[in-house]
Amino acid sequence: PAIPFPETLKPRYWPIWLGFGLLRLITFLPYGLQSRAGRILGRLLYRIAGKRRRIAETNLRLCFPELDNEHREALLRRNFDHLGMEVIETAVSWWGTTHQIRSLGHITGMEYLQSALQDGKGVILLTGHMTSLDIGGQILAEKLSHTENPIFAMYKRSRNPLIEVLMLRGRLRFAGAVFKRQDLRTMLRGLAGNHPVWYAPDQDFGLKQGVFADFFGVPTATLTATAKFAARSGARVVPYFPIRLPGNQGFEVRILPALEDFPSGDDVADAQRTNAILEAIVKEYPEQYMWVHRRFKTRPEGLPSIY
Repeated sequence: PAIPFPETLKPRYWPIWLGFGLLRLITFLPYGLQSRAGRILGRLLYRIAGKRRRIAETNLRLCFPELDNEHREALLRRNFDHLGMEVIETAVSWWGTTHQIRSLGHITGMEYLQSALQDGKGVILLTGHMTSLDIGGQILAEKLSHTENPIFAMYKRSRNPLIEVLMLRGRLRFAGAVFKRQDLRTMLRGLAGNHPVWYAPDQDFGLKQGVFADFFGVPTATLTATAKFAARSGARVVPYFPIRLPGNQGFEVRILPALEDFPSGDDVADAQRTNAILEAIVKEYPEQYMWVHRRFKTRPEGLPSIY
């Protein structure tokens, strides 16, 4: 949404300008120092974001019942380190130079995406809310911006109009378009134009738009939209995940082979399949998933709320 510039100078926006100003300065630091700043921020968030910390604790207890309290607490703390790094890396994805973004990551499996695009019906880039979501998406978007198939990306609106404007400007640097979750027309237009469309369905929007399918053995409200969009458009579904590498090595953007026999016509089976793909990556990198989301908010009838 447009917001008049004089409006953004009002005192209620000053903390936002200050915060983003500091983040902008951090983008000039070497990546190793950026990562260190992110870990410091993550440890601060661990202390002050009590509500989100408790949500993450609950999610980890549900998904990793085999861990004792000590190991689960260690995983939780590492997760907040990665959440802090995400904030810094998002700033880099918005304001870092093109050279910075290129040098931070490498893409594996690009041949799977290129092969799927040859069908000419677009590609649904199926992903999840990993903590390197923004920087990983920007690495891929920058690569595709030099082709006939720039990426289209879905986003969730911010309650703060200034944050939303900054976010949209950042994400539009290399993308062909960004669109709200409800804007299905733009998504289908992107697929019809043979664009890769970024889509992360791993949030709880209830059962009006989804079905229960297991995620880490927990019945989870899962959107059926992935299968419906694929059926309506004929687009291939190509999973991809951004992964933060250890030792300040940057990121791997991992593209997997396109799903075969998808959609199957069975909403529950298709939802279970997409959940299983995400679960496999999260098991490999459990500290890098956004456990602070209320992923299990909707419960089967008769079961109490867990949050």
